Amino acid sequence: MSPPADTQAALAELHKATDITPRSMPPSFYNDQGMVSEEIEQLFINGWVCVGRADEIPEIGDYYTIEMLGEPLIITRDKTGDISVLSNVCRHRGSQILSGTGNNKRFTCPYHRWSYELDGQLRAAPLVDQTPGFDKKQCHLPSFRKHEWYGWIFINMSGKADAFESHITGLNDYVKNYHPEEMRSIEPETENWPINWKCLAENFMEGYHLTPVHRHTLHPMTPTRLCEKVPGGAGYTGYKSHYSEQFSGRKQYHPDMTEEERSQSMMVWVYPGFVAAISPNSAVYMSITPRSATELQTRWDVIAREAVFESGEAAERLEFARSFNKEDRDRLLDVQKGLASRYASRGYLAPPDYEGTVWDFYHYVSHKLLSTTT
Repeated sequence: MSPPADTQAALAELHKATDITPRSMPPSFYNDQGMVSEEIEQLFINGWVCVGRADEIPEIGDYYTIEMLGEPLIITRDKTGDISVLSNVCRHRGSQILSGTGNNKRFTCPYHRWSYELDGQLRAAPLVDQTPGFDKKQCHLPSFRKHEWYGWIFINMSGKADAFESHITGLNDYVKNYHPEEMRSIEPETENWPINWKCLAENFMEGYHLTPVHRHTLHPMTPTRLCEKVPGGAGYTGYKSHYSEQFSGRKQYHPDMTEEERSQSMMVWVYPGFVAAISPNSAVYMSITPRSATELQTRWDVIAREAVFESGEAAERLEFARSFNKEDRDRLLDVQKGLASRYASRGYLAPPDYEGTVWDFYHYVSHKLLSTTT
């Protein structure tokens, strides 16, 4: 089915907009509901989405539940020690099976007590085994294709995406020495913001706003003037956020790190919605997904090296992230209002070191959406 006329017009504008001097997108890029529907299907359902961290479920039977793009999910560690990502919808009559977090030997639906093994196989269906034609093998909880990347769990909901590693060819060279797989989560949070998802992802991944918006939080550490873009790839972009000469923090680092890596945060964007600021001893990440043209969900956290927990700095690091997240949220609420104005228009982007990641993203969206709608 072809997109609505308004969406087709927005896509046409997108194509024209990425074929000229770098400028911001027209308002329709952010406020057209048909555009969001296309993005959900083509970028998210058919792409790779982060659902959390492997360290959140260290033991067999550990689980947590989330809702991602309207789908209730269970993320668990099964009896083999592997991670399983399962539908959190009972195969009997649709009840959600679990909520929150915990550790179980099996998953039992509270509605009619159907129970499932940790890998999703149906274990028991009380009395239904007397129903003619009942086949337990056909009642496995749907599972999702997954990939673990430096401790982050990514899933492909349609099963149609290219291999994750082909999506990020070249990115590992910028991330590997930080060893984020050795860090662990502090306190994962899920929030809904009344903002288009692309506004938050773009904001997280451009350094142009660091000094004006985060004057007393991030600017003393990573001022705008010290941003340095790196070449992007088919499924990612990024930049180096070098530390100010006056900044003396982030001293707990991995011995594999170079001198430069010890004095910067590596900013990475794995399309469509995973963004992370990876520093020598910790990282802030977000998994951003759309709920509508004007609402997003972000599941985010700070992860840190064991030394950060041992020194008592973990709680402080989380509060620091909350403070600059609030600064971003307040500013983006104004952006969302501005994009609804009849006078909103396109503007010129800053040089590549400051907003080149945004330009990379526009080309990614253009390629993905136009190749599936033309």
